[in-house]
Amino acid sequence: MRLAGLVVAAVAFVCLILLGNWQVRRLHWKEGLLASVDERLTEAPLPLADIAAMAAAGEDIEYRPVTAEGTFEHDRERHFFATYNGQSGYYVYTPLRLDDGQAVFVNRGFVPFDAKEAATRAEGQVKGEVTVTGLARSRLDGKPSFMVPENDLPKNIFYWKDLDAMAASTGLERTAVLPFFIDANDAPNPGGLPVGGVTRISFPNDHLQYALTWYGLAAVLAIGVGVLVFRRYRGHD
Repeated sequence: MRLAGLVVAAVAFVCLILLGNWQVRRLHWKEGLLASVDERLTEAPLPLADIAAMAAAGEDIEYRPVTAEGTFEHDRERHFFATYNGQSGYYVYTPLRLDDGQAVFVNRGFVPFDAKEAATRAEGQVKGEVTVTGLARSRLDGKPSFMVPENDLPKNIFYWKDLDAMAASTGLERTAVLPFFIDANDAPNPGGLPVGGVTRISFPNDHLQYALTWYGLAAVLAIGVGVLVFRRYRGHD
């Protein structure tokens, strides 16, 4: 085997090992994240003001239990295309108006296609001051992928949670809307809709598999080069 080929093989081997090491680091990070989320889910709900202060300070608020009091502005609800238990429909995001004049979008839960319009589920449009308990969810900085469709504002159908667009399309001032969402818990709504407690907490953790794949390829490469070198020098002998 020529020297150039050995150099290329050595570089490839090092790259494969580095990729495996990177996946091991990602594995440790993911395991830490999962442990952190599991711990948060068992914590007592924090007041909304505390979550807002944490968000303003740049702290991670994702999946932190929160409680908030205010009045739902049902005429401004937004609809996020979603599936729930194998059924297609929408998550209903409704601004909760707070005592200080600010608002926070609450994912009240799932409704099927035929219940998109609020008039079809009037019983669930609770009036007056309510207390909402759920999980804080961070806003998105941008569309998750080019494969995600653009939000259809005229039809009030959102395919990704663009907080600015959701606020603007309801006539709310962006500065008056808190920069995160609340996913309501599964406390039943009158009439059964929306169905709350729809938060999906799922983190794919395939990093160990990927690490073993990279290390395996490195081992195959090393064995293959070793066999070629052995045969070459045995032939010379």
